[in-house]
Amino acid sequence: MSLRFSLRLQLLLLSLFLFTIPWLGYKYVWELEQYLRAGQEQTLIGTARSVATALHERPALFDSQSAYLKDVRPGTDLYAPQMATPIRLDGKLDDWQAVAHLARHYSGAQVVTWFGNTMPFMQVSLAFDHMVGRYGEYLYAQFTVSDDALVWRQQNSLAVDNSDHLLIGVTDAQGHFQRFIISPYQPGWINAYRLTDDPTQYRAADNELRIQGHWQVTPAGYNIELRFPLTMTAGSLAFALVDVDDAAKPVKRYAIGTANPNSASGLGTVVTPSPEIERILSGLKYADSRVWVVDRHKRVLAKAGDILSASGFSSAPARPPQEGWWGYLERHWLLPLYYHILTRPPADFVDELEGAYALAGQDINGALHGSPRSLWRLTPDNKAVILSAAYPIYIDGQVMGAVVVEQTTNGIRTLRNRALEQLFHVILAVMLLGTTGLLLFASLISSRIRALRDATEAVIDDNGKIIGGLPQRARFDEIGDLNQAFADVLQRLQQYNSYLENMASRLSHELRTPVAVVRSSLDMLEHCEDEFARQQFVSRAQSGLTRLSKILNSMSEATRLEQAFAQEAAETFNVSEVITGCMESYRHTYPDRRFDLQLCSRSAYATGAPDRFAQMLDKIITNAIEFSQADSVIMVCSKLETRHLVLTVTNHGSQLPEGMQDQLLQSMVSVRTKETSAAHTVHLGLGLYIANMIATYHKGQLTIANATQAHAVVVTLKLPVSY
Repeated sequence: MSLRFSLRLQLLLLSLFLFTIPWLGYKYVWELEQYLRAGQEQTLIGTARSVATALHERPALFDSQSAYLKDVRPGTDLYAPQMATPIRLDGKLDDWQAVAHLARHYSGAQVVTWFGNTMPFMQVSLAFDHMVGRYGEYLYAQFTVSDDALVWRQQNSLAVDNSDHLLIGVTDAQGHFQRFIISPYQPGWINAYRLTDDPTQYRAADNELRIQGHWQVTPAGYNIELRFPLTMTAGSLAFALVDVDDAAKPVKRYAIGTANPNSASGLGTVVTPSPEIERILSGLKYADSRVWVVDRHKRVLAKAGDILSASGFSSAPARPPQEGWWGYLERHWLLPLYYHILTRPPADFVDELEGAYALAGQDINGALHGSPRSLWRLTPDNKAVILSAAYPIYIDGQVMGAVVVEQTTNGIRTLRNRALEQLFHVILAVMLLGTTGLLLFASLISSRIRALRDATEAVIDDNGKIIGGLPQRARFDEIGDLNQAFADVLQRLQQYNSYLENMASRLSHELRTPVAVVRSSLDMLEHCEDEFARQQFVSRAQSGLTRLSKILNSMSEATRLEQAFAQEAAETFNVSEVITGCMESYRHTYPDRRFDLQLCSRSAYATGAPDRFAQMLDKIITNAIEFSQADSVIMVCSKLETRHLVLTVTNHGSQLPEGMQDQLLQSMVSVRTKETSAAHTVHLGLGLYIANMIATYHKGQLTIANATQAHAVVVTLKLPVSY
């Protein structure tokens, strides 16, 4: 059982292709976003290049830093971030909260010295968290120590290393190595002692009042806060906490530290942000980017800007919320629907580099090898995409550091979302209007086709008889043309059916007389004994049979003509000569008609069969004679028009009925009446039909119409010819 699809369903299915529009729009905006990202990437590299240009060949910016060191040791090198406020030396560590995440943990893995008979594999009971910071011209340090036993220095003890104490090793600007020790009697304010130059001895040589701090006891151990001038160190620095567990037998067991403070070569480095570089970068905090300057060891020398506000593209202000029904529809229905596909740029995300003192990444590695690079990365919470670009800093032809510029893609995503919101609005409107329009159009087409179907069914009764006609419709589209075509077909069928209905009586009329003649002649022949009379009756019977034969020949003439066309070979003949010869014959055959022949002076040649052309002319002239009065004029005229011969045959007589001009050339159509039908002549409506067949065979066109003058009909033949 075949499925049936109505026009409305078909157009509705076709309208599903409208859903490709949002997909194409999304793909277009996505491609646009890729171009914007590529542009942002190039812009960011250009920004990094501009900043690096301001730092090229300025060695003074890096002299006090560790950039010139050939090697650094991670874990032993300290990073001192810039503090927002000065540190209160009270041992409570409250002032360090903003940078507390930068603190490093030190435990048994960071033992720098084992003392006496202490075995390296023994359990270590000391651990601490430590970091340094910078404010103004001072370097601050804090220690959060976990110790199971705190041993203080005895009040009457001259030894400074028989208790828990802090060792400090530095190298000053002149390259002199110095050691300091903090060994307090009790909690509270503390100062340091400078030790002698002998690294094997722990003997105090002098007080060092520039190193100040506070030692605070805690439930887990103790806290230490220190401050000393930056001028005391040229960048080499180490801290170590020495553990003594037994006050009765004060023996040093081990020292845990950032590096070994007892050796100049064992010191670590301290990295402090460069004030000079930070001043150069200070204006870039308004550049919608975060800018880093790192040394050749990837340690941060300066930073400007905030990544949370570095959206890259400054998008236009958000549209004010719409009021009314559209605003309600957009806020509560459309935008929630769109953002099942889209993602909003996050207002906040995790910045893993906040407060970082060292950076890593392929972009930085490439820049430190002399090639500008860019890098895309996701934040740890997968909420934002960050683009970074790095460009090398050159001093004396060597890469001394790199500039790293970072931005998020939030600006691009905001622009993309706004573009897609407006695009989806338009697409949704187009889809709704398009689908509704197609549905209404399909309904209109369906209703008109159904009306045409109902009207067509209504004009035919149950017996197949045409009982009416289709109503006239405006022909402004194909359905109107179809309605008119159906009306014409029904009219022709009605006329054909009328002809078939009258054909019985017509054939009865045509056959009754010859049959009666034959029957009467045979009856008389049966009873007649006179030979002469018998011959007359036989002659009458033969004439009746001849007329019956003519009727049968007329009915089969069209079929035989089609078969003859398929077998005959075409030839080129002079049309004017054929017309002239035929006209001479007509003058002798029909003496009661006058023929007016007007031929073009130039010879014209057609391709076909001259005998068939003459047969066509016979049918046309015979039709003209039968519909004209005796002693009337039949005009035959030919002229040449653009390689065509136009032949017209005009006769004076009754004109054609309205609407019959186009139908008389069809099979078995006749408008003859008893007055126009000649006696003893067979008329089955095939004459002009056969003439039209012959004209078509010669690639011509035959038409019949009423002439402009009254009581005249003209038959026109337009035939392609050569000269």
